[in-house]
Amino acid sequence: MPAFQDQIIAALPRLRRFCAALTGTLADGDDLLQSTVERALKRKETYNPEHKLESWLFKIAQNHWIDLKRAQARRGPMTDLSEITHIVGEDGGETVDRRAATQDVLGHIASLPEPQRLVVAHVLVDGQSYKEAANLLGVPVGTIMSRLSRARKTLEALLLDGTEKSLKGTPS
Repeated sequence: MPAFQDQIIAALPRLRRFCAALTGTLADGDDLLQSTVERALKRKETYNPEHKLESWLFKIAQNHWIDLKRAQARRGPMTDLSEITHIVGEDGGETVDRRAATQDVLGHIASLPEPQRLVVAHVLVDGQSYKEAANLLGVPVGTIMSRLSRARKTLEALLLDGTEKSLKGTPS
């Protein structure tokens, strides 16, 4: 008899068609299929080999679909945001710029020597006190302060250098 996972793989085409039929769209059907397979793999000990695996999988998909529909009914109707034009929100460009800047900062932090990077992570990112960071890293508070000072100077130089480079690339 084929392995459990192999049997699931063999059942995927029929299960995919079943899920698409339940949901009405291929994209939603694929989401349901993924959830169904995930649930089946997590609960494989509940499968009774005396019954057909496909029937068991279809029942999982059907029950999950019913649960999703009930949850949707409790939440109420959903509106496609692309159809709403009067919503005021964030400027997408600003969001992209902010994310790019965050990635730059994270890249610069990653380039710091490990002792400085650890202090930055504990104090600046996680918000721990100097004393807490010193206890966690097993060093004196003065060492935390000096490592943080060096890290800040390095980050400032890296960030200013990046700003100057981006300003040089900007047309006047």
